[in-house]
Amino acid sequence: MIKASLYNIKAESLGDIKLPSSYFEAKISDDLIHQAIRVFLNNQRKANAKSLGRGEVSGTTKKMWAQKGTGRARHGSAKAPIFVGGGKAHGPRGIQNYTLKMTKSMRQSALRSILSKFAQEKSIIVIDKFSDLTPKTKEGLKLITGLKAQNKVLSESRKIGIITAGSPTVKRVYRNLKKVNLLNVTTLNTYDLTNQDCLIISKKALLSLEK
Repeated sequence: MIKASLYNIKAESLGDIKLPSSYFEAKISDDLIHQAIRVFLNNQRKANAKSLGRGEVSGTTKKMWAQKGTGRARHGSAKAPIFVGGGKAHGPRGIQNYTLKMTKSMRQSALRSILSKFAQEKSIIVIDKFSDLTPKTKEGLKLITGLKAQNKVLSESRKIGIITAGSPTVKRVYRNLKKVNLLNVTTLNTYDLTNQDCLIISKKALLSLEK
């Protein structure tokens, strides 16, 4: 049974809370995590590179030199790829498809792997009720400062991920803090989680995972 420390919005300890075993006690697969990250990044990639072929570059269509009698290879136009300013041979056309696919079960397994890794490293903190937090940045900063004083992993973290069930209060409080990343439990993905050093999860989000 894996547990995490439970706190209120005043950074006061409320004991421990059991983490859902299906998400936080799963088998960890670094290969699957790597694959999920690769698929995610590839699917964000767009084919922006496009070169001009010999039929698209501007310039004269006059024949370079006579077909015969010069001793040189025959050429019909200065737009040929062999000449400076000519079109590109076999260049990118802007229609490249970088999309990769991953099954739903594999994505879920990768997500469980990364969450289980956070749990094993004691890098998860649970907050009882974010809804009671005063919607001001200084109050949110005060909460994190208080938590850092009690949690060594959090105090050494440069990037903190806050996972909620879509709380507008949390978004308003933490949107201006650069080292704090807001994540929604319904759109969690492996790539976003790997960019965090420590996770702060609302109790409501934790219950959503169980469901």
